[in-house]
Amino acid sequence: MTPFAIQLTRGFLAQELDQKDKAAYQELKKIGALEKGEDGLERLKSIYRAGKLYLTKENRGFLDSMYKEQKDLLIEPEHLKGAKNGDFVVVKRVIARRGRPSAKVVAIIKHAILTTIYISKRVDNQIKFFDIRTMLDAPIFKENDDVKIYKEGTLFKVDALNNRVIEILGNIEDPKVDEKISLTLFNRFDEFPIDAVEEAKSIPHSMQEAEIKERVDLRDLDFCTIDPVTAKDFDDAIYWDDATSTLYVAIADVSHYVPYFSAIDKEAIERGFTTYLPHKAFPMLPRVLSENICSLKPNVDRLSFVAKIELDRETIEVKKSQFFEAVIHSKRRFNYDEIDKFLAGQYSAKSDTEERIFKWLTPLYKLTRKLKDKRLQRGFDFRSEEIKLLLNNSHLLKETTIETGTPSHSLIEECMLAANQEAAKRFSGEGDAIFRIHEAPEEQKILQLIQELASINIFVEPTDDVEETIRIIQKEAERVGLAHEVDELIIKSMKQASYSALNVGHFGLGFDFYSHFTSPIRRYSDLILHRLIKAQLRGDTKELEYLLRNIEPLSARVSELEREATKCEWDFRDRKFARWAKENIGKSFKAEIVEIDTESSDKGAKAKLLEGARGATVRLKAYSSKLFDKIEITLTEATIDKPNIMAVETSTKEA
Repeated sequence: MTPFAIQLTRGFLAQELDQKDKAAYQELKKIGALEKGEDGLERLKSIYRAGKLYLTKENRGFLDSMYKEQKDLLIEPEHLKGAKNGDFVVVKRVIARRGRPSAKVVAIIKHAILTTIYISKRVDNQIKFFDIRTMLDAPIFKENDDVKIYKEGTLFKVDALNNRVIEILGNIEDPKVDEKISLTLFNRFDEFPIDAVEEAKSIPHSMQEAEIKERVDLRDLDFCTIDPVTAKDFDDAIYWDDATSTLYVAIADVSHYVPYFSAIDKEAIERGFTTYLPHKAFPMLPRVLSENICSLKPNVDRLSFVAKIELDRETIEVKKSQFFEAVIHSKRRFNYDEIDKFLAGQYSAKSDTEERIFKWLTPLYKLTRKLKDKRLQRGFDFRSEEIKLLLNNSHLLKETTIETGTPSHSLIEECMLAANQEAAKRFSGEGDAIFRIHEAPEEQKILQLIQELASINIFVEPTDDVEETIRIIQKEAERVGLAHEVDELIIKSMKQASYSALNVGHFGLGFDFYSHFTSPIRRYSDLILHRLIKAQLRGDTKELEYLLRNIEPLSARVSELEREATKCEWDFRDRKFARWAKENIGKSFKAEIVEIDTESSDKGAKAKLLEGARGATVRLKAYSSKLFDKIEITLTEATIDKPNIMAVETSTKEA
């Protein structure tokens, strides 16, 4: 559900509505669809319902129900009021004695697609236009300019509501246009609004002494950051006090610089997340903040929000945790490679500062290994590989590398997991915070997975305990040397993690309470949690009341934005793979079938590239009667407007 749909159902104050929802609010008020309850909140009258519209091929609509006890409502074509598939609407129920419960649309509160992209193609010696999302014929443009003068392959950013051209993005043959395509299709942005930029520029670029008056001064502690070598912003710094067995996790104090309702905050909640493409990051916050005053850079004073966690060395249990505002002075910025070399005994301290840090880093690493062992007694260790793309100056795929977790990654991960857990444990889980939840997989999904695995001679008897069944599957996969491949299939059988105001725990991690606290520079969810904890610490009931009244729609919004950011990253990656394939038509590569494509009408004909580069091993999604077949494929066709790679010449011989 959209945030506004949830507010319409649960109740809201008019002044709390997002600006983009106010027109729909006025429309609903005009038709008398709203009422004010005894609690002073407005909500839909009982005869109205908000939800997502689904259309059949016959153009009949169904409104998805929010609750199990409600039936989906049927909406006949003449009652759609121009609503399209995926739109969020408000309907009025039609009272009838017989037949399926039905309704008619009275307002569209959110359109599924606001902008799209048309591409010009030459068909039968004529220039025609196609929607790049579907490759279906596009309507004739309602535009004064004669768009037919543009050459084949021209890309037009179009307002999906009135069909007008907003911008000419470029031509499909230019690899640099992929960035614009992916950003447009998934509502991602590069430039910030002028008011947000000006607001960010007005913030002092260095910490002011007046700002630390009520803070805990931790500048004497040897904090350090450990991040990728390419990192430009630093959310978190750590310090371990070995004498007291106390872990300090210092997080950038973004909430200090980004107040409610500010121009920066409004834009941050529109973005929700930083989007990462191989060549560039599109930040949630203006770079003047994310890469400067908010970033925990080395050798400068920085405001932070700290989780102080005291551990029992024997049981590895948390004895006590505290959260407070502080000021720190990070002494060293490390990258993962440096710490991996140190942990392997291949890197020695080159300064007194490094020597002091390494003195506490060694026992901390030993402790985090114990934390991980303890976590895996309930949670899972899914062996995942991240495929990193390297582009050349022409924005074409140069090579790919597979990145796996290393000891330094694990060290930082366990520190962050500890802070995230302790932050979540401050709340009851009954709608009083934002939680990162991951529900257990459905039994039917696991049974389907077991059937698939039988085709490669992995036979597992399901148990009554889903957790136990997954562990048995992992053990069998490891026995036959397919641990990584099977882990990917297990992940696909699970539900997606999301954000929720109601805590149900995190199945994958094995945690009863979990949230996101450690990355407020790049995730709005963490910024929400910081605000909640600060209001809790101050006893600010008014601020808590406001946040919690809107916590459910906020959780829904950031979950939706997370999916959009991820889809954008995947779309861009697929476009680069498609361009690579087009350059390699006729060449043969080693490949591995990793998933059955049940939608393929031509057995062996369709294969979608998941990873690859010149001279590298590629892994393909293709039709096969058996998972993980080793094959040799020859690329014969590739399209780059709607990225797809065709492999029609295949051999099942061992490649």
